Amino acid sequence: MRRASGSSFILHPSALREARVLVVGDAMLDRYWIGEVERISPEAPVPIVKFDHEEERAGGAANVARNAAALGAQVTLLSVVGADEPGARLEALLKRERVHPRLHHDRGIKTTVKLRVVAGRKQQLLRVDFETAPSHEVLASKLREFEELLDDTDVVILSDYGKGGLTHIVKMIGLARRAGKAVLVDPKGEDYSRYRGATLITPNRDEFEKVAGAWKDERELTERAQQLRRKLDAKALLVTRGAQGMTLFQDGKRLHVATEAREVSDVTGAGDTVIATLGVALGCGARLQDAVKLANRAAGIKVGKFGTAVVTPKELFGEK
Repeated sequence: MRRASGSSFILHPSALREARVLVVGDAMLDRYWIGEVERISPEAPVPIVKFDHEEERAGGAANVARNAAALGAQVTLLSVVGADEPGARLEALLKRERVHPRLHHDRGIKTTVKLRVVAGRKQQLLRVDFETAPSHEVLASKLREFEELLDDTDVVILSDYGKGGLTHIVKMIGLARRAGKAVLVDPKGEDYSRYRGATLITPNRDEFEKVAGAWKDERELTERAQQLRRKLDAKALLVTRGAQGMTLFQDGKRLHVATEAREVSDVTGAGDTVIATLGVALGCGARLQDAVKLANRAAGIKVGKFGTAVVTPKELFGEK
């Protein structure tokens, strides 16, 4: 990693291996039943899928972790899963993708599974979710382990999917900030007060609008974003805006990065790719503005891929 003359930033792919990233949140298993549709059911007006094969991928916070690991970072995932087959399968997938899993197995819950039925690898026909909230006892022990892991961490990513795994997020942010660690939050829901004190919060356009209200122009968007950022005592707020790119708001500053034109295949997991890339870049010393530009590039690559997917350094840096 080095700086050229002026303020331009040059980040070499090898520098990404220096980042130590701790991901905490709601891990889940993404399952895809893939087949072909050749006719409509005579029993109801629904397509009949002739099953061909199944694919499995780490989802939720686990997808954030695998995205960070795919970039070369040293990644630990702290989460809660069930003491069941999907939980064991998720752990095996993470290890295969060079993520160090610190999974608490709760016999009182089922591992969150998102089952998608897909026609021809492109068209999602149905999604079925299996989930239960983790117990208070398991979450309390996770908080203790979180504090222990901070010593060997550069950046903390809190991936909130609203499944109960971040019940103690207020304490986690406080512990991480007192330890001098950057805290990135991918938010969920309409109560952002629990994210107070985070370094960076990354809502998408719809999530931001639910919390801050609609806006009629860029000036009003900036006002609402800066008001929310100050209210939450956050150093920065990044609103990801789909085809419009993403906009970063810091104290007295605004940076808009336009989307890099690409064919969109599937936006599933794009937010995971964004926050993972941000965390890895910041973990190896990049400025926030440069990390945002890199994350925007990564998002553009990801949406060209089916399902939850990762972006490699070769893709990100255009290496031959």
